Amino acid sequence: MSTGDRTPGATGDRLRRIEAVTDTALAHLDVEDLLVELLDRVRDLLAVDTAAVLLLDSSSRYLVATAARGIEEEVLQGVRIPLGRGFAGRIAAQKRAVIIENVDHANVLNPILRDRGIHSLLGVPLLTGGTVMGVLHVGTLSTRRFTDEDSLLLQLVADRVALATQARISQVERAAATALQRSLLPAELPTVPGLEFAARYVAGGDGEVGGDWYDVFGLPSGWLCIVVGDVVGRGLRAAIAMGRLRGALRAYALESEDPAELISKLDRQVQHFEPDMMATVLCAMVEPSYDQLHLSSAGHLPPVSVYPGLPAALLELPIDLPAGIDARRPRHTSTMALPPGSGMCFYTDGLVERRGSSLDVGLEHLRRSVFAGPAESVCAAVMSDLLGTEPPIDDVAVLVLRRQDGAEMDPLDLRMLAVPVSLGFIRTAVRHWLAGAGASPDEVADLVVAIGEACANVVEHAYGPCGGTVSVHMVSRPPVVFAAIRDTGRWRPPRGSERGRGIRLMRGLSDDVRIERTAAGTYVLIRTALAGHGPR
Repeated sequence: MSTGDRTPGATGDRLRRIEAVTDTALAHLDVEDLLVELLDRVRDLLAVDTAAVLLLDSSSRYLVATAARGIEEEVLQGVRIPLGRGFAGRIAAQKRAVIIENVDHANVLNPILRDRGIHSLLGVPLLTGGTVMGVLHVGTLSTRRFTDEDSLLLQLVADRVALATQARISQVERAAATALQRSLLPAELPTVPGLEFAARYVAGGDGEVGGDWYDVFGLPSGWLCIVVGDVVGRGLRAAIAMGRLRGALRAYALESEDPAELISKLDRQVQHFEPDMMATVLCAMVEPSYDQLHLSSAGHLPPVSVYPGLPAALLELPIDLPAGIDARRPRHTSTMALPPGSGMCFYTDGLVERRGSSLDVGLEHLRRSVFAGPAESVCAAVMSDLLGTEPPIDDVAVLVLRRQDGAEMDPLDLRMLAVPVSLGFIRTAVRHWLAGAGASPDEVADLVVAIGEACANVVEHAYGPCGGTVSVHMVSRPPVVFAAIRDTGRWRPPRGSERGRGIRLMRGLSDDVRIERTAAGTYVLIRTALAGHGPR
């Protein structure tokens, strides 16, 4: 290929053509397609045979082939060049152009460049704000003496490519972080009879998400775990780190009901696998009775608690070190009562921190905003009072918990997978709902067994290997309580001679049991009059 016309007029024309390298027509392309289009224009601009872009990976230790023209196999084979080694590695490490007139084993690490028959190479760093983000290099299949003018021209192009690429990567990472954040926050808060939840999440500042999260989940033991946390940092890396912490806490919660122990295990994981990460975490474990909850704080701001007839207060509890600082330091668990009608507001610091104002002012503002009322009303009031029309400078996550009074019990609606592990969750939910509906301890025990038997029958008989769901709906019409259990399967016949006792047990523990089997599934209706509401 010719070396091209290098007259002053031709150079001026080339510089004008640089303006078209990153024109607005490319705005709709993703990162890889954008780079491929830019490389086609670079090949034409410099009259070369090959062009490639390698970008630094997240570790900043390797250059990864991201786009190539004329040597597409670089991308197809996932070429990775260590920083400081080989042709591209030297360009990135030295932050300057490198010219190779004759390619050989001594000056090129990547065998593809030699095998492709490239004779001459010119490469320049991709720089943004003085920081290397990658390398742009071009090559020819015949010997060519690249000049200083060629280097200057390619560097001008590289600067534009770097800006366009960085902007597009930022857009992609922001979209990915937002999608990841939304996927990891609970799509809906769990339905827990006797408890109310409400939550909000708002991205701060320019809309770039960070590492704030909240989580609520039940455990097979009947305990309920509540977590609010904040990973230091912003963007995709913070969102990924948040996802790892969330998953780890869920796993550790299956092994212990002590929140200090859970955070200690999380701290050891962070220290070993994520040494550059730091996060504040507040973990609360609610007892199966709902009478008490246990809390541990890893550098997180204290929740606001409220009891009926009393003003809200910041909960006084030990604030231990954030996760990721020193896993050897002891952690503490505090216990507080959760009587009917009481509530608690968990949050991240973006809710109360403001430029030019002390943290104490924000905390006092939050305390005055919390009251003993429905969780959704409290959550809405907090967001309105503390944010209003002012965009937050940091992410805001808010989670409100409230224990209901017995008079507030709504109908119970559960729909769960028809698998053995669901039975424990169903029994716990039924037990709390019946207690709130005014059933005596004996009535609660009888109906929990009766409804549990109906659900166990669904798990064992209604579905084949593909599985299905079991639904439980309970409603109180004083003095009568109704429980409806549904499935959409076709029951298998009982196996063995000692089967069928579950239905007899259901009838013996309730006033009436009706069973309807159709092609659409099975419907079981259990009816019982509660003694506390009149004669059975």
